[in-house]
Amino acid sequence: MNRYTLPATDTIVAPATPPGEGGIGIVRLSGPQAVAHLAAAFRGRSVPAAMASHHLYRGRLCRSDGTPVDEVLTVIMRAPHSYTGEDVVEVHCHGGNQQLRSALDLFLAGGARLARPGEFTQRAFFNGRLDLAQAEAVAALIGARSEQAARVALAQLDGRLSQQLQRFTVELRELLLLLEAHIDFPDDDLGPLDHAVVSARAQAVLAAMAALLLTFDAGRALREGVNVLILGRPNVGKSSLLNALLGEARAIVTEIPGTTRDTVEEQLVLGGFPLRLIDTAGVRETRDPIEEQGVRRAVEKVQSADLVLLVLDGGVPLTAEDRMAMALAPPERTILVRNKSDLPPAFAAGVLDAFPCQVAVSVRSGSGLDNLQAAVVAHFCGVGDSEATDGVILTERRHREALSAARTALERFLSAQAAADPLECLAFELREALAALGQITGETTPDAILEQIFSRFCIGK
Repeated sequence: MNRYTLPATDTIVAPATPPGEGGIGIVRLSGPQAVAHLAAAFRGRSVPAAMASHHLYRGRLCRSDGTPVDEVLTVIMRAPHSYTGEDVVEVHCHGGNQQLRSALDLFLAGGARLARPGEFTQRAFFNGRLDLAQAEAVAALIGARSEQAARVALAQLDGRLSQQLQRFTVELRELLLLLEAHIDFPDDDLGPLDHAVVSARAQAVLAAMAALLLTFDAGRALREGVNVLILGRPNVGKSSLLNALLGEARAIVTEIPGTTRDTVEEQLVLGGFPLRLIDTAGVRETRDPIEEQGVRRAVEKVQSADLVLLVLDGGVPLTAEDRMAMALAPPERTILVRNKSDLPPAFAAGVLDAFPCQVAVSVRSGSGLDNLQAAVVAHFCGVGDSEATDGVILTERRHREALSAARTALERFLSAQAAADPLECLAFELREALAALGQITGETTPDAILEQIFSRFCIGK
């Protein structure tokens, strides 16, 4: 049973489509008086009280004196078979700002209240239509920046993540009930507790949690996008690489060193991951104050970049400036790009061994660019085991933190069991793990966190 309650007579209204001109603009109402508010303003062949649920009806919205506001289509979705679980009304107006504003004003004047951001989805959660993880997926689906990100959000909205968490919860609750039975009825004929079986079951849950946690880096990259920094000395081919990846001449390319004096940023979707490609000033010692500032910005952005493409000229030996750039690039999140692969290699053996991921390309001919793109995608999706998690991916930092807390509690449980601690201590750790899982689905989420989550939604959703 949901622990949250709603005002019994509160009916909310908001535009469900973004502002601006378009073919259709939708005003949405939800609450016990939604149909009554429609009846006060709608004029058509059918009266709202007699309208079938989930059917469109044509008519006009009119003011109290009979003045028409707009010709509309309207639909009633009666409780509990609606998005919010309450009576929901949608009025499809012509998509102009004035028509939407006039329709909204009609319902506000009739006593409806303007909805807060995310309040429709919040009511769906409160009324048990969605759990909290599914509700968050609604916002993720709206804000998806790639087709793959949308697919992951849709899977979460369908309950894939919730089902996985429910499997964890069911198993841990069964273990907790077993412990509590031996705690409460020690003299009954229960037999000795089989600690080996309990440990094996807990270990299986722990392994599944760990596998799911490993998907977060890829999930975050899908949801938030990632920063890919192109780094190297001047005239090594950084701007040419940017242009080649984008498929257009975005950055200026010349033979003059120091052409790029500031960062150049462009958006690109690669393998389903939204990327922000950042071309930087060439790394070198310079007395030009403008170029010096560009180099300083490049150095700063290395720290925040999710991935660094370190570009070297494969046709000439390493220079002091190359070594400066190499010293800045963290090997674990760097792909070393050896440009001019069509020329004989000029590097000494072993000089690049610090960088485990290396790709040879020729920006001029396009050779090796497919391999580079594949390496970039592999860097972000090469973590986690999709088979171990049934394709479920963590995308929210809040989910990762709660699942990490559940894993830690379960690890403490296993340590306490190995140390032969009292059963009461073991039961406490299982309750802690269950409480952490409940924060993801909303069963134990504090009210302040709920308000923070739903406040990030748009008005009307």
